[in-house]
Amino acid sequence: MKKITLLITMMFFAHHSYSQDTCATALPLITAGLYVVDVVNGTQVPTPICAANGTGATAGEWYAYTPTQNFTVTVSSNIVQNTPKVDTRFHVYTGTCASLTCYAGDDDSGAGYSSVDTFNVAAGTTYYIAWDNHWTSNGFTFQLTENEIVVPPPTPITYTTQSVSTIDSNYNICVVDMNNDKLDDVVGVSPNNLKIHYQRDNGTFNIVNFPVSGTSKMPSWSAAVGDYNRDGYNDLILGAGNGLSVWKSNVSPDGLAYTSFNPTDYIFCQRTNFADVNNDGNLDIFSCHDIAPNCYYLNDGSDNLTFYQATVTPGAMNVGNSGGNYATLFFDYDNDNDTDIFISKCSGPPCELIRNDGNGVYTDISAVAGVNITPIQTWSSAIADFENDGDMDIIITASSGNHHFFKNNLDTSNSVEETFTEITSGSGWDTNSSTNIDNIAYDFDNDGFVDVLGGGNKIMFNQGNNTFFPQTYAGISVGAVGDLNNDGYLDILNGSTIRYAVPNGNNWLKVKLNGVESNSNGIGARIEIYGAWGKQIRDVRSGEGFKYMSSIFAHFGIGAATEITKIVVKWPSGSVDEILNPLINRTITITENETTLATVAPASSFFSITPNPVNDVINITFKNSASEIAFAQIVDLVGKVVMKPTVTNNTIDVKSLATGTYILVLKDKEGKQSSEKFLKN
Repeated sequence: MKKITLLITMMFFAHHSYSQDTCATALPLITAGLYVVDVVNGTQVPTPICAANGTGATAGEWYAYTPTQNFTVTVSSNIVQNTPKVDTRFHVYTGTCASLTCYAGDDDSGAGYSSVDTFNVAAGTTYYIAWDNHWTSNGFTFQLTENEIVVPPPTPITYTTQSVSTIDSNYNICVVDMNNDKLDDVVGVSPNNLKIHYQRDNGTFNIVNFPVSGTSKMPSWSAAVGDYNRDGYNDLILGAGNGLSVWKSNVSPDGLAYTSFNPTDYIFCQRTNFADVNNDGNLDIFSCHDIAPNCYYLNDGSDNLTFYQATVTPGAMNVGNSGGNYATLFFDYDNDNDTDIFISKCSGPPCELIRNDGNGVYTDISAVAGVNITPIQTWSSAIADFENDGDMDIIITASSGNHHFFKNNLDTSNSVEETFTEITSGSGWDTNSSTNIDNIAYDFDNDGFVDVLGGGNKIMFNQGNNTFFPQTYAGISVGAVGDLNNDGYLDILNGSTIRYAVPNGNNWLKVKLNGVESNSNGIGARIEIYGAWGKQIRDVRSGEGFKYMSSIFAHFGIGAATEITKIVVKWPSGSVDEILNPLINRTITITENETTLATVAPASSFFSITPNPVNDVINITFKNSASEIAFAQIVDLVGKVVMKPTVTNNTIDVKSLATGTYILVLKDKEGKQSSEKFLKN
């Protein structure tokens, strides 16, 4: 915002002090600045009186102001030059001296009964400012300030709302594809019941209730979703104040069902997540602990979960060694293709940025990165590449107090750990007084820049230059986000109400991942898209913000652009896939190792298979004769585990497999994992 203020000397005004006694001889205010009124003894201001408190004036002093451009103007006697403050009153007129019309004015809005008013003015129009002697004839100083008018951008996106009476579970906080059909569904949780509104192709829902036996903890604090048992159907974490429950999908000849697993470990759960914290290809379970170090359960790939708590369990990883942990975002801040951790803190301690050094080693670098500011009160933060420069930025969004916007200064040309730079001032976050416990980052208007939905019934829309503009919507609030009518625009679920985005003409792309060596959802993968705009990035996460679980699909808006030159997927396993010139305005599915990035050598497999195609038995040849197999599985092209075979004398019997294309995944005793694709006749 431009602000122009000029001090005009009192000597100048003393020389001209009698030329403003009438409207016709009003002193021109050539610039913004300070002006001295020696005494109020000129012509009485006319009727109508523009300021409050009626008439009662017998004299006035007149000024004529003709702005050179459109401004928002403030006229004030509530300034330090008037100490003590003076009881004043002024009026602002348009028109001619023979026919004046009230436009603005003020009596007692300032301290000590001084006067302040702010109003918009148009270039070339003359405004007559008259100070009267209703309260005093004594002299004083006033200030005229000009500010450029900030013209709000057009409303980026509009919404229609629909109440769906059948969305009536106790906790309607999830929007995720639950049946692997590339359509987001509404997931509701109640005691002993999982209710899924499966989205149909036409945007309607098929409602299915799954009974869940036993006593489960309810997601009073948060929920997360992911396919941790790799059966092609997503499972749920339900985070409560005294621990968590896992609702696991089971596929049998009788169909799909869900069973509950209730660990006995005490956790005051806040944000829960699925994440591969030890990068072994299996989804683990993570939970922020409010009053103690964070906790996680490692998945051995055979549905067995082992509990760890940082600093408490021997061998536990450094993933938050104190309490006050409210929300965790898994993201790759340093672009080294492993998942780092950002922990939002409340109740005093600073937020934490924890770097993944590989092999289960995590290092708290909050101080080095410069994000450990205090005091801070935040239950969640928004992390995305807000300026599309190829690295992730951080907005610590306040649950009370002030927001803080940090730009990532990553420089890959050296090994120095660069700090983040706070760029809150002038970004729109410095003037955003709305706070909320939940804040989420998505491109809601599909313009190619990631926005933030938080408190105050508004979305902070990213203007593409590290500034954000607030757009208010009646009743809008944070909820589970996904595309619930398959039109490429993100919708918001609040309770039983769906807020459907109305397409604005911007183009888009959704990406669904099928992991093979990596976890089947591709959680932790980095997806990049390239086009005329440059580059956009997304990290695939399970759990965004504080409470809600939103779509696992990566969603990109590309504005008016009509083509994407390529998609690059960097998988947690280290594999890289590239898709050239994909079609836009659709959902594209990418299976790990489906393609090879021409500029990057694919990870070398430590084995080969024959014959291929195969009828009955696969023969395995190891490139290192010392290789010993610790784990084997066969997955289909959607990432679903279809067989966990026994390797006998370096052979695998696949006679029972149906005809089709599959991927064999092997892990050796040293933890090295690789895969090979084969065709079953």
